[in-house]
Amino acid sequence: MSLLLQLVLVPLVFCLMEGVAWALHKYGMHGFLWVLHEDHHRGHRGWLEKNDSFAAFFSVLAIALFIRGVQGGINTFFFVAIGVTLYGIGYVLFHDITFHRRIRRIRVPRKGRYLKRIIRAHAAHHQKSTRYQGVSFGFLWAPRRYDVDA
Repeated sequence: MSLLLQLVLVPLVFCLMEGVAWALHKYGMHGFLWVLHEDHHRGHRGWLEKNDSFAAFFSVLAIALFIRGVQGGINTFFFVAIGVTLYGIGYVLFHDITFHRRIRRIRVPRKGRYLKRIIRAHAAHHQKSTRYQGVSFGFLWAPRRYDVDA
C-alpha cells in the first residue's frame, strides 16, 4: 500500500464514520435499537448507560480491524482501524466529556465557532428528539443552521 493511500485513507475513514454514526443514530438508535439508546435521553442511575454498548461495539470493531491490519504485515485494515479509532476519540472528547460532562473533573472550554455549533446541535437533539422523531443526529459535524449567529 502506497504512503499516499495510507495518508488519504485515515482521514477518509474518519469522515465516513460521521456518516455511519449519523445513520446508526437516526435509523438504529432512534429505531430498532431504541431499547439500548433510550436511557441516554431519559434519566438513569449510575455512571454507565445501556447506550454505552455502542461505544463498546465500535471499540471491539476497531480492535478486530487492528488485529486484521497487522496480519501478514501492515495492510489496509490497519489504516481503517486508525480512522475508526480517531473518530471514536473525537466522539468521546466531544459527546461524553465536553457535552455530557461524564468526567466532571475535565473541563473543556466551550469556545470557538465549530464547538459552539456542534454543542447547539446536540442540545437541540436532546431537547427535540423522541424515538421516531428528531433533529441533528450527527456527532462531530452539524449543519450551519446551528451556528451561533445563524
